[in-house]
Amino acid sequence: MTADSTPRFTFAQRLVLAVVPRLVWALFSLIGRTWRFEVIAEEGVIPVVFGEEPGPEIYCFWHQCVLPCTVYFRRSHAIILISRSFDGELITRTLEMFGFGAVRGSSSRGAREGLLGLKDVIERGRTAIFTADGPLGPIYRTKMGPIKLAQMTSAPIGAFHLEPEHAWTMRSWDRFLVPKPFTRIAVSWAQWTYVPADLPEAEFEHKREELNAAIERARLRALEHFGKADCMSTKP
Repeated sequence: MTADSTPRFTFAQRLVLAVVPRLVWALFSLIGRTWRFEVIAEEGVIPVVFGEEPGPEIYCFWHQCVLPCTVYFRRSHAIILISRSFDGELITRTLEMFGFGAVRGSSSRGAREGLLGLKDVIERGRTAIFTADGPLGPIYRTKMGPIKLAQMTSAPIGAFHLEPEHAWTMRSWDRFLVPKPFTRIAVSWAQWTYVPADLPEAEFEHKREELNAAIERARLRALEHFGKADCMSTKP
């Protein structure tokens, strides 16, 4: 953001921004070393593995698995679309400590600027990331942003989910997952979604549904990996 667009924060908010990102980074850098990641994928899918720096691609996953994704992809140097709110600023500063970058915008504020920023990211050969149902849900419901970006750039969309075998589940709209120390985490990949550059806007919803189904398949496959049952309906 430019200096003129930088939001003003209260003293208490500035204090939180100065302290909390460092604490989160230190805590989960330590706890993350105890997690064991197990990669699974649908037939024919070549997953991106830990430690690789991907190219001009788009990644999508559900908001609930932000925490394990942050640790798993910390060396990817990917760029994430994050809202311009105080919470967004807090998340941005935390993710920067894990090696990520941010483009500021959301589905409600600065949407166009956010997409144009991610378009530039893709054109520079970097990876763009969406929490597909964020920032406020509804849960397991993909927004249209990834489809629009893929149509603008011809970049493929990778759909995946990270499911801890043992985790604390927050009482939030996204059922946010906090993996417990020493747990196994399934890194589940589904088929990629491709959006032609000449796709008519009338067909965007079909592609959105295709992406939504792919992320859900990844989530359900991860649950099956640990013998878990789906605890929530995924129908919109």
